[in-house]
Amino acid sequence: MEFTKRSSINLDSSQTKYDEGLRVFFLNVYKFMFMALLLTGVVAYGVASSPTLLNAIFGTPLSWVVMLAPLGMVFYISSRIMHMSVAGAQLSFWIFAGLMGMSLSTIFIAYTTASIAKVFFITSSTFGVMSIYGYTTKKDLTSMGSFLIMGLFGIIIASLVNLFLKSPAIDFVVSLLGVGIFTGLIAYDTQKLKRMYYQLAGAGEMISKVAIFGALNLYLDFINLFLMLLRLMGDRR
Repeated sequence: MEFTKRSSINLDSSQTKYDEGLRVFFLNVYKFMFMALLLTGVVAYGVASSPTLLNAIFGTPLSWVVMLAPLGMVFYISSRIMHMSVAGAQLSFWIFAGLMGMSLSTIFIAYTTASIAKVFFITSSTFGVMSIYGYTTKKDLTSMGSFLIMGLFGIIIASLVNLFLKSPAIDFVVSLLGVGIFTGLIAYDTQKLKRMYYQLAGAGEMISKVAIFGALNLYLDFINLFLMLLRLMGDRR
């Protein structure tokens, strides 16, 4: 009987330790993500507020570099993060967030500041709800995630095709589907991060890198949801 009680106490202590570690892990994920969003916003607003910078970036072929560089950084970080130091992974993430700020600076030209703030608030609220759901749900979201990723590839292809067609109807449908897809991906990626933590708990530096990688994934979900909602709800200048 005493052995059973001691075993129960040990199990409870172990679970508490894991849960505390998981809480710290997600706090780091959200911290990195929030700091990246803040950096992106500051850079975007700063570039948009400077006609000189706008002309230097978007009035020259440099605009293609600014628009494509964030995509290149995503592939670079995703493929190399486990071979980087933690400091190197953080630096790469901040560079990516800064490049995204340059790329997104044009939204302050295309949309009113009030509508950008409104859509950002809606995106933040949606992100919070879906991330909490992904963290707390007992339901396995793997199958839903596979379906959402297929849908993501679909809207990417449709968006590329619409660069040539320039159809408002296709743009509207892509934006509408994008809202649903990225809303679901927030929950899916949150649950995936939780599983990765339990698989790697105690791995030290590896966990720190996974936190940065997780922040990158959730940052991308947030930004893409924000852009899709902005296209649907934003007030153009």
